[in-house]
Amino acid sequence: MADIINSLIKSFFGSFGLLDLLDVIVVAVFLYYFFILIRGTRAIQILKGVGTLLVVMFLSRTFGLHTVYWLLQFLLYGIAVALPIVFQPELRRALGYIGRGEGVRSLIAEISGTSKASSHAVDSILWAVDQMSQTKMGALIVIERNTGLEEYIETGTYLDSDISAKLLLSIFHANSPLHDGAVILRNFKIFSASCYLPLSENVSKTKGKGYGSRHRAALGLSEQTDAVIIVVSEENGNISVARNGKLTRYTSSESLKKFLISLWNNEKKGANIAISDVFKKKSDS
Repeated sequence: MADIINSLIKSFFGSFGLLDLLDVIVVAVFLYYFFILIRGTRAIQILKGVGTLLVVMFLSRTFGLHTVYWLLQFLLYGIAVALPIVFQPELRRALGYIGRGEGVRSLIAEISGTSKASSHAVDSILWAVDQMSQTKMGALIVIERNTGLEEYIETGTYLDSDISAKLLLSIFHANSPLHDGAVILRNFKIFSASCYLPLSENVSKTKGKGYGSRHRAALGLSEQTDAVIIVVSEENGNISVARNGKLTRYTSSESLKKFLISLWNNEKKGANIAISDVFKKKSDS
């Protein structure tokens, strides 16, 4: 057995030249930046699902499960056709970077930036939210987490500004051209403003509770992603948080501060923070 393996290695590397090495390097670099591009987006979840189906198909063929193999084969054919549609936001973003000639360094800086806890950012958000609540200024603030929100970011106006309470108040002021829609925060930056979010199909969660389209949009995004969305009601000034398809109203500014700090501090650890453990309140969902 060892002789067979040695002969295979010798036959492979014996015909392996510089062009072959260059070919491998180019493919490796392409795959590396491709995975950087889709990291943190829903596309990576789809790729994991496709990979699972490929493993099951391989096992079904190995163990002679012909019907299962036949079904999975045709299913993967359909998925292959749908992949360009599913990856449309990522493909459009990648082609845009290539067309603008911004280079690989800026791509990495945008997509793979690391998150660190910032008390200044948290204090700015809290101060702005408190002011909005007192003046009944409607607001929708989205905190991006593991699932990328690029497709929603592209519907708004690109800012990439440091988080500032005054800037948030200016954005959501009634006379501001950006007050409609949501603000999306990424890596302690106000990344985009006036973004459109998907409305929740579950009307029963908001019907008869004094919730409007902002709350439905917050619920809709929380049902599709792991984002955390802060909503300030324009009617009564109440502040709510949407996460995992649930809408929760909070009553203590200090508990909201603890939640935001814990959220960002544990982001890199992949911790699953339960809002019920942070908020001392009654759930409205």
